[in-house]
Amino acid sequence: MSTAKQKILIVDDEPDILELIEYNLKKEGYQVFLASNGQDGISVAKKVHPDLIILDIMMPKMDGIEACRLMRAIPEFKNTFMVFLTARSEEYSEIAGFNVGADDYIAKPIKPRALVSRINAILRRNSSGEEVSDNKVEIGDLIIDREAYLVYQNGEKVVLAKKEFELLYLLASKPGKVYTREAILKNIWEDSVVVTNRTIDVHIRKLREKLGENYVATVKGVGYKFELS
Repeated sequence: MSTAKQKILIVDDEPDILELIEYNLKKEGYQVFLASNGQDGISVAKKVHPDLIILDIMMPKMDGIEACRLMRAIPEFKNTFMVFLTARSEEYSEIAGFNVGADDYIAKPIKPRALVSRINAILRRNSSGEEVSDNKVEIGDLIIDREAYLVYQNGEKVVLAKKEFELLYLLASKPGKVYTREAILKNIWEDSVVVTNRTIDVHIRKLREKLGENYVATVKGVGYKFELS
C-alpha cells in the first residue's frame, strides 16, 4: 500500500508517546503531524486535513473525547478516521469514545508493530474492494441497493424487512467501524420511544439468520460492526 500522501495527526500530551508513534509511522511512509492537547489538535487538523487522527483520551486543556466530538461536528472531518489511544481500559471510556464518533480504540502500552498494523488496516478500509455510493454498497458477495431496498448475495435476492435493511446498510457503509447501540438507535429508529436494546439484538439475529454469521460482528459491551470474516 502506498502511504506517501497519507497524513496522520497524533494528539497526546506525553512527549515519549508522540516520539515513539511518530518514528514508527514515518518509517512506514506516512506524513506525521503532532499536537499535545485537544485544542491544538483541532487547530492542526484544520490546517493539514489528516486522513487519520490518533487521540489520547486524558489530556490537558481539552480531552480526546471532547476534541473528537467537536471535530465530528465539522463537515470536513465527517469521514476522517479517528482512533483513541489511552491507558484507560475501562469499558465506559471505550463506549464514550465510540459515542462521539471514534473508528477504533488502541490501548497503551503501545506495541509499535501492532499499532502500525492497526493503522494500516484502518486506512485500507476505503480501498479494500468495497464500492460505496450514496445509494449502493458493494462489498464481498453482497450488493446493497438503498434506493430499491434490495439486497443480493452471490447474485441471489435476499428479502429483508425495512429496519433490517436499514441496519445492514448502516453497518456495511463503513466496514470495520463500531456502532454503539445508542448510535444505531439514533440512526435507524430516531426518537421512537418503544425501541429497546433488545430490538437491536433481534434485528441483528435476523440478519445473521438470513445472511450467515460472517458479516455482523459483536463488540462486547459496545455495539456492532460489519466485517468480512
